[in-house]
Amino acid sequence: MALQELWKNKLRTFLSLFGIMIGIFCIIGVLTIVNSLERNIQNEVKALGTNTIYLDKWDYTAGGGPNYPWWKYINRPVPKYDEMKQIMVRTPSAKYVSFKIDVQDDLEFEDNRLSGVQLYGISEQFNSIQPIEIQTGRYISDAEFNQGSNVMVIGVTVAEKLFGASERAVGKLVSARGKKFQVIGIIKKQGKSMIGGWNFDENVVLPYKYARTIIDEKRSNPLIMIQGLDNLSSKALKDDLTGTMRAIHKLSPKKDDDFSLNDVNDFSAAISQAFVSLNIGGWAITGLSLIVGMFGVANIMFVSVRERTGQIGLKKAVGAKNRVILAEFLLESAFLCIIGGLIGLTLVFLLSIPLTVLMKFPVFISTGNMALAIIICIIVGVLAGFIPAWQAARMDPVEAIRSK
Repeated sequence: MALQELWKNKLRTFLSLFGIMIGIFCIIGVLTIVNSLERNIQNEVKALGTNTIYLDKWDYTAGGGPNYPWWKYINRPVPKYDEMKQIMVRTPSAKYVSFKIDVQDDLEFEDNRLSGVQLYGISEQFNSIQPIEIQTGRYISDAEFNQGSNVMVIGVTVAEKLFGASERAVGKLVSARGKKFQVIGIIKKQGKSMIGGWNFDENVVLPYKYARTIIDEKRSNPLIMIQGLDNLSSKALKDDLTGTMRAIHKLSPKKDDDFSLNDVNDFSAAISQAFVSLNIGGWAITGLSLIVGMFGVANIMFVSVRERTGQIGLKKAVGAKNRVILAEFLLESAFLCIIGGLIGLTLVFLLSIPLTVLMKFPVFISTGNMALAIIICIIVGVLAGFIPAWQAARMDPVEAIRSK
């Protein structure tokens, strides 16, 4: 009966559910974009290495900009390659340890020059911590790492700009900082990162032992990456590394640490906290449209009750209980909101398709958000229809029939 009443007044039904449709579209649309953005950023953070600690003289969690306490870290010693070896020996909780240096310079092939390319000099276990997938050719071998061979793997964007097509790059000799390198592999395309990261598409990777012959190690952002055992938390690994590094640097108990252990998991937690605030802001803004829609539904339900006063009187006269009348109008209000919510969800789904292309990461409606939309619709429907339904349920049958 509730659905029949909605169908009889199509235009009024559409205008009533339009407010709910817009409200659900706004709320679920905002949640969908925010959740998709958070998931994409979290995946990029995880790509920096799971259960991984970055040993550096700089603290990554101290924030940035003019308030960054650079004076506190500037005079700290930079990580050294020999310290990596000591960490491997002294820290049994470490599974993989790798060293990295880098510099930005030009890359040349014949008459072509590519500026601003980041050259990463890495040690053997880097690929175990930060996996590099090869699209064409091969990765650097253990022998090439040990011997310090003049080979490199390059990003797909570098290959396309320097050689015209990535397929032509493998086997070619390129020049960097006055030295010749043989390209042995092309890194699989990763896409632009929103948090910076390694950005392998536009950079190149070469063995550390050869990179140190062309890069000033002290001025090259040296970094040690440590990945813990699979069954060990990053906090336990961090505690072990603190003891190891204090021993390596021969720090007395009274001295502060002169190094920073930056936990990838801390970045993830900070991002989650930031998105909690963003979600709350989204709810506060888009919730207003839902409230407006709820008042629209309540208004139409009052009109509906007034139009059907005679019917209500007849139903009560033949024995309909108050709860039956109440349930009828609450169901009608709830159905109205659910239909509007489903249309709103459909619009969000249709919008997610072009947004996925424009934002270059998957925009998706999670099962949780779909369930949330339906729950919101039911709650809004009950709240919007309760007072009109309560008035209908409490009508005196004689008075209601007379008003017909």
